[in-house]
Amino acid sequence: MDFNLSPELTAYLAELDTFIEAKIKPLENADDNIRFFDHRREHARTDWDNNGLPRHEWELLLAKARQIADEGGHLRYAWPTEMGGKGGSNLDMAVIREHLAAKGLGLHNDLQTEHSIVGNNPFILMFKEFATNAQHDKYGADLLAGKIRTGFGLTEPYHGSDATWMETKAVKETRDGVEGWLINGEKMWTTGMHVASHVMCFARTGGKDGDALGITVFLVPVTSPGFKIEEYLWTFNMPTDHPRVSFTNVWVPDDAIWGVEGRGLGLGQSFVHQNRIRQAASSLGAAVYCIEESVKYARARKPFGQELARNQAIQWPLVELATQAEMLRLLIRKTAWQMDHMEHKEVERQLSDKVSMCNYWGNRLCCEAADRAMQVHGGIGYSRHKSFEHIYRHHRRYRITEGSEEIQMRKVAAFLFGYIGPRKKELSAITWDDVDYRKGH
Repeated sequence: MDFNLSPELTAYLAELDTFIEAKIKPLENADDNIRFFDHRREHARTDWDNNGLPRHEWELLLAKARQIADEGGHLRYAWPTEMGGKGGSNLDMAVIREHLAAKGLGLHNDLQTEHSIVGNNPFILMFKEFATNAQHDKYGADLLAGKIRTGFGLTEPYHGSDATWMETKAVKETRDGVEGWLINGEKMWTTGMHVASHVMCFARTGGKDGDALGITVFLVPVTSPGFKIEEYLWTFNMPTDHPRVSFTNVWVPDDAIWGVEGRGLGLGQSFVHQNRIRQAASSLGAAVYCIEESVKYARARKPFGQELARNQAIQWPLVELATQAEMLRLLIRKTAWQMDHMEHKEVERQLSDKVSMCNYWGNRLCCEAADRAMQVHGGIGYSRHKSFEHIYRHHRRYRITEGSEEIQMRKVAAFLFGYIGPRKKELSAITWDDVDYRKGH
C-alpha cells in the first residue's frame, strides 16, 4: 500500500501555494481588507444592525477572491469535467482542504463561510447524480454560471436529527391545468438564504412519520408566494446567515421535484457524505495549525529562564493531539480513496460509518486543539489577536450541524453491530451458541 501523494497532487499543492502568494495575499492586504482576518474580524464581518447578517463589503471580497480563483482554474477543481471542472477526486479534495486549513485564517480559505479558492460545492454533484434530463436543460446553464444558489431546507424547529419525523408536508394540487404540489411547514438553519435564489425543501409526500420513504425534495424559488424568511438566528460565531423560514401554501409544479418522488433522503445523504469527509479534512487542517502554532510558541516563550516546551505539562497534551491528527489523517485519506472507488450512491450503504468516524472525530479534535492552543499561549491565546478563539467558535458548530456527533456515533454503532451496512447478514446470524464459552469456541 502506497501512502505517498501522487506527483500530480503534490505539484498542484505547490501551484496553489504560489497562486495564493501571487494573487490572493495581495487582495487580502489591499486597502484595509485585513480587518476581516485580524482581531477586528467578527465586527468587520457582521452587520449588527441588519439582523447580524454578513456585511456587504465582506461578501464582495469573498466573491472577488472566488472570481480570481475561477479565472486561475482553481475554483471548480472538484466539479465533474462535463460540467466545466477538473474532476478532482474526494482524496484530492481531502488533501487540499487540509492543506489550506493548516495555513490558518486568510482569504485563501475561510471556514466560517465555507469559502475557498478550491470550491466545495456538494450541490453540483447532487445535481449531476439526481436531476432529470429536463432539469438539466432548465437549470444546468444557470447553475454553472452561478445564477442559482440554494438553501438546504431539511432541519425543522422541532425536528433535526430525526428528519424522518419532519412536519413539513406537500400534497398534490392542480392549478390552471398544471399538476403540482402545495407545501406547508417550517425549516431551521437554512444557511445562505439572504443570497439564495432557491431553497431545497424536504417535505413528506407519502408514508408515515419515521419512514425513510415518502420524503420528496422540491426546488422552490424564493420568490414563490407564501415563502418567508421569519428570522435570522444569532450564533456563537457571527455573522449569521442561518434563518428560520416558512412555507405557507407554497405551490410548485411537478417539475420542481428533484430526483424521485418519495426518495428525497438519498439527496440529503449525497450532500452530507461529501460535506462530512471534506469538513473532516478542514477540521484536521485547522487542528494541525493550532498544534504547530503552539509548538512554535512553546519553543520561543521562556518563562523562568527556559523554553516553555521543556515542560511535560506542555509537551504531553500536544503529543496526544499530534498523534490523533496523524491517525485521523490516515483514516480520512483511506475513506476518501474508498469513496472514489465506488458508485456515488453506494457510499451510504457501504461506507457511511467511516465517513461519520472521520467527521465527528475531526470536529472534536479541532475544538480540543484550539482549546489547548489558547492554554499554551496564555492570555494572548485567549485574545482575539490570535485566531484560536475564532477557530474554536467556528468548528464548535460542526459537532452539531453536519449531523451531531451523537447521531454520527449512532451510525457507526449501527454498522459496527450489523443493524445496517455490509455486516448485517453476518451479524444477524450470530446466536448464543456462537459466543457461549461453554461450547469450546
